[in-house]
Parts: sequence; C-alpha cells; structure tokens
Amino acid sequence: MSETNKEKLRNSIDAIESGYEFMLAYAAQGRDFEYTGGGDGPSVRVYLEDMKTGLELVADNFVNVVSDTDTSGAEFSDFIEILKSDAEKSQVAVKMVLSLPSIGSQVIDNLNATIHVRALLTDLFLIDEALTSLSRKPQ
Repeated sequence: MSETNKEKLRNSIDAIESGYEFMLAYAAQGRDFEYTGGGDGPSVRVYLEDMKTGLELVADNFVNVVSDTDTSGAEFSDFIEILKSDAEKSQVAVKMVLSLPSIGSQVIDNLNATIHVRALLTDLFLIDEALTSLSRKPQ
C-alpha cells in the first residue's frame, strides 16, 4: 500500500473521528447558543468543516488504498458503495447543521445520534481493521 494513500485516508478518518469526539463533548455542555471559540478553543464550526472535508474524501481515499493492494474482489467494491452512501448522507446532515445561524448542544447531540453518522463511524472502524488484516502477511 502506498504510504501517501494510507496517509490521505488516515487524515480523512482522523478529521471525521475528531469531529465526532468534539461533538460528543460539545453536546454534553448543554449550550443553548453556539460557542464561537476564543480563549477556550475552536468553534464547533471548525470541527464540523474539517469533518465535512473528511466526509468528502474518505471514500475516494479508501478506493486508492484498496487499489494499492492485491484485493480486487467485488466485496470491496460493494463495500465502497456503502461507504460512499454513508459518507454522503452524513455530509448532508453536517452541511445542514453548518447552515444554522447558531449551533447549540442539542442540535449537535441529535447530529451525533443520527443513524447516518453512526453507520459511517462503524464503516471507519471496519476499514481500519480490514486494512490491518490486509497488511499482515500469513505465516
């Protein structure tokens, strides 16, 4: 596997996972109005924008990594379609939240709970394990 392609995939996954982790903490704060950053750290919008970018790239980055392996089975192609769909649906939800004039904790809590975001995170966990398995040499 190309180190460059693996790094690009890792960056897109990290952006999504970091956004999700930040959203969990943000949702727990019980904010009625958006915290816009400043001395206490970045705004929720910074994480959502990074997450949106990761969602835009993750499926293509996974395709590139899979192309670097000896795996050409239909199973990977079929899963890539699922990943694309889950990423697109999650991205739509993130874009809708970003369009709001103020992002409170409750809306973030609801975004975290959407089946689309949860399915995408599970996809990412599966990708991580699959790639680890592909990189192991049978003994």
